[in-house]
Amino acid sequence: MMNTAEIVDWREGRRRSAHDAIIVAAWSLVSEEGLAGLTLRDLAHRAGITAPTVYAYFDSKNAIFDAMFGQAATELAKRMAEPFEGDDPREVLVAIARRFSQFCTESPARYQLLFQRSIPGFEPSPESYSPAVRALESAREGLSLNGITEPRHIDMWTALIIGLTDQQVSNDPGGDRWTRLIDESVAMFLAHCEPTPPSRTSASHPTRTQGIQT
Repeated sequence: MMNTAEIVDWREGRRRSAHDAIIVAAWSLVSEEGLAGLTLRDLAHRAGITAPTVYAYFDSKNAIFDAMFGQAATELAKRMAEPFEGDDPREVLVAIARRFSQFCTESPARYQLLFQRSIPGFEPSPESYSPAVRALESAREGLSLNGITEPRHIDMWTALIIGLTDQQVSNDPGGDRWTRLIDESVAMFLAHCEPTPPSRTSASHPTRTQGIQT
């Protein structure tokens, strides 16, 4: 006969198992029908349960999306935190971009949930969003290795890499029309962000305007 603690553990394990099964079913459904195709009725059917049972674990469809977002963001953070081969800063940055792009193109629905506001009224909870912040920190570290720390350059990086990824997911799924441009794009980005040293002339002989103190 189980004692109270064992009963609590058993119930919690059963609840966690049912919770996870619903999320697995949700991913299966959206991979076929898209995020907009997720309905609680279809989800319950896919999970082999009743719709009221779904509500026993999630109080709304957005709560399901939030759990999916947290799971996807955690997977991204883990993927981006894995070590890279070599230590050349430029090669590491290229590897970061390629790893991110590969993660996103593996599952368009996952990419859309994480990076596109395609669900009206949905905002991830702070708990679910925090792994996505950790994933961004991995990119910041790679940029820092290349001497890139200015916020505008970090914004430019995210726009560049997500832009290439979005084009790939949207217009050439399963191909490499845009992801094959990653190496060239990183080189272009680094060339643009490379600081330009001041000329000796301007440093040694400041102009009249430069000498004015206001």
